[in-house]
Amino acid sequence: MLAVVMLTGPVAACRAGGDATSSGSDSSAAGSTSEPGAESSSAPESNGGSSTSGETTSGGAGSSSAASGSCVADLVASLTPQQRAGQLLMVAVQTGGVAGVAKLVANGSVGGVIYLGGWSGAATVAATSRELTAAAPSELGLFVAADQEGGEVQQLRGAGFSDIPSAQEQAALGSSELTRSVQVWAGELAKAGVNVNLAPVADVVPASIGTANGPIGRYHREYGATPAAVSPAVAAVIAGLHAGGLAATVKHFPGLGRISGNTDTTTVGITDAETTADDPALEPFAAGIKAGADMVMISSARYPKLDPANQATFSKAIITDLLRSKMAYGGVVITDDVGAAVAVQSVPVPDRATRFVAAGGDIVLTARASDITPMRDALVAAAAADPAAADRITAAVTRVLTLKSAYGLTRCSPGE
Repeated sequence: MLAVVMLTGPVAACRAGGDATSSGSDSSAAGSTSEPGAESSSAPESNGGSSTSGETTSGGAGSSSAASGSCVADLVASLTPQQRAGQLLMVAVQTGGVAGVAKLVANGSVGGVIYLGGWSGAATVAATSRELTAAAPSELGLFVAADQEGGEVQQLRGAGFSDIPSAQEQAALGSSELTRSVQVWAGELAKAGVNVNLAPVADVVPASIGTANGPIGRYHREYGATPAAVSPAVAAVIAGLHAGGLAATVKHFPGLGRISGNTDTTTVGITDAETTADDPALEPFAAGIKAGADMVMISSARYPKLDPANQATFSKAIITDLLRSKMAYGGVVITDDVGAAVAVQSVPVPDRATRFVAAGGDIVLTARASDITPMRDALVAAAAADPAAADRITAAVTRVLTLKSAYGLTRCSPGE
């Protein structure tokens, strides 16, 4: 039995409705340019399902009305092919590069941004968030994300941001205290204009591997060494993020805990030869889904027992068959960084976007603004050339805009 925090809120029908109308960069340390308690009445409801039930309980934080689902469908239908493609792209915004990113936001080339590169001071971040949000089309809104796990992975620091402890230290607080602490940290992000946190980490790093695990263990990003230790912490963090008004992202599916190499920096040691579709290491992801994870980030590692041919990012077997079907997750799926990450450099930039969406994914995250135009154009071309690809893109945009609506970002949001 998974230990999870059950949340309540007006969610499930909005996400489910979005799916019906159509039929997840994080870094290894802060400053990298890749990658990112009590129940509250404001917290979102569960948006996924458990791997044991086999039933979809999709949701997210959103409206439960059929009218909202209809509004999202109409909004998707009103978009140009370029605007649809843009909603599936998220780009890094780094100090000194705000103006260029603002142009991409304004012309509809991206639907989201993520703070990377290390930012100091909440006032600076808030001003940047206001500038970027103002540039976005009002009917579509903008995801503004941060990679704010704590410990060595905290992109936003300085005045106005708490010094967040490592995941291992967070887990030692216990679920209730952890949720209360995360709610405070989430509130700081929300005041700075952030609406998505690329956390929590659901990876299980066995004690026998520990710091030899390059992407997670080396930086103490894991909540524990067993699924039983990680699952309640994942759920508690999601509860706190929701209580603070942020969308939560569980990562890095189906798990980075058994590899030695870091996909950001190498192609060596990034094959997990053990993980299967019934692996206990998937339990923290199931716990996160049940607790209401709004996004699931996919790793760029390889899992030959799940898909011998493809990295997880480009794997239908992992994203559609395992995550969406077997584990009953109906929400938004996002890549880890597929711009600067060494693990994907052999794949042409345009193909990184089209292959991910073809596998069942939604948001392509890149640390490189120069990737956006070729990725956008490739998605537009794929939709024009293949009706099945066009349908997949419509489904992905519907999921993205349903989640945006749930967080008050689009014209379909409650009260708009």
